[in-house]
Order: sequence, then C-alpha cells, then structure tokens
Amino acid sequence: MTTAEGWTAAVRDRLSPGRLLPLGTTAEGAWITERAVREVLGRAASAVRGVAPGTLRIGPADAPEDPESGALVVTASFGAIAGRPLPELVEELRAALLAAAEGGLGLVVDAVDLRVAELLDAAPPEADADAAPPPGPTSPATDDPVALAALGVAGVAAVTDTLGPPVRRGPDGVRVELAVTAGARPLDVARAVRTAVTAVAPEDAAITVVVSDLR
Repeated sequence: MTTAEGWTAAVRDRLSPGRLLPLGTTAEGAWITERAVREVLGRAASAVRGVAPGTLRIGPADAPEDPESGALVVTASFGAIAGRPLPELVEELRAALLAAAEGGLGLVVDAVDLRVAELLDAAPPEADADAAPPPGPTSPATDDPVALAALGVAGVAAVTDTLGPPVRRGPDGVRVELAVTAGARPLDVARAVRTAVTAVAPEDAAITVVVSDLR
C-alpha cells in the first residue's frame, strides 16, 4: 500500500460509521455506531499517561454464552512510552477503556484485548490541533412526530441521517437515529427516547434507537 493509499484508508475509516453495536443487551433496542464508540474510547486511551493509541476495534464476542447479552470485545494496539512499568500501563489502559465503554456509554464488554505494538522512547508528535475534525452526521430539519418526541428528551442533541432518514418506518417497526449530547450516557438517553417515542408510534410497534454521534 502506498502512502497516499494509507491516508485514504485512514480517512475512510474515520468517516465510516462502521457496524452498529448494541447499547446494553440486544433486547434494549438501542444501538450506537462503531465510529462514535471509537472516538470515545480513543480519547480515554489518550488520557492514560505513557500510552500512544493505535488501532482500536469493537465487535461482538465470539460465541457468547447468551447471544442476546450484547457482549462485545474491545481490541486495541498501542505504543508504550518509556517511563512506566508495562504491566501497570496495560492494566490502567484496560481499566480506562472499560470505564469509558461500560460506564460512559452503556456497552456490555466481555473482554479488552490489548497489544503493545511498539516501545517508544518519547511520545510521538501530537496531531495538528488546527486540523478540521471529520464531519459528523448532519442535523436534518423534520416535523415528524417521532423525531419531535425524541428531540424533547434530555440528552438528545439532534436527529441525524447517517444511515438514512432520521425516522424510518417499516414492517419491523420504527427506527429513529439521533446524536447524544456529550457527557450524557447514550444507553440512558436511548432508553428515554424509546419511552417517549412509544407514545406517538403505532401501537405495538417495535422501537429502535440508533445513536450515530456524540456532540
């Protein structure tokens, strides 16, 4: 792969919403994009002294005991900067990722697999602070009653259209896509949105909430 191809792949990876990951158990009907999760976990990793974050992936656990548990595995590689014992560094990073994923977001994490990709004498140069961040989901205007019900919930920053219309109705129920205010726990917000949307959706319709962004 050429340098240009590498940059293109990196940008594509940052912009892609990735797979949908369950918030809580799969029965919750609440999901979040992998991109939003990666951003939160990346910040948590960067805050650990002595860690230079590398690649990070989140996916379903292999053959979980309960398929509906929503259990996930976080896999991360990182550079270890000289100055701290490696076992101590690994455990602090694992704890930080777990706290961000479970406490901060509401994911169910089965395991955190860490790999030391390189040993560094000093921290690598920081990213350009003036560089524009990748564009997030747009905030379309809508007068749909389901969207308006969602927007009335504390912690909802906007409805979004990353995966399609902000509100999608079909034989499998009603899906609403939204952005959550940074600092609010996405699982708690999604639960509240499901309750609010139930009041305006067709009776007995299955309600699914997708969190596409944290703002």
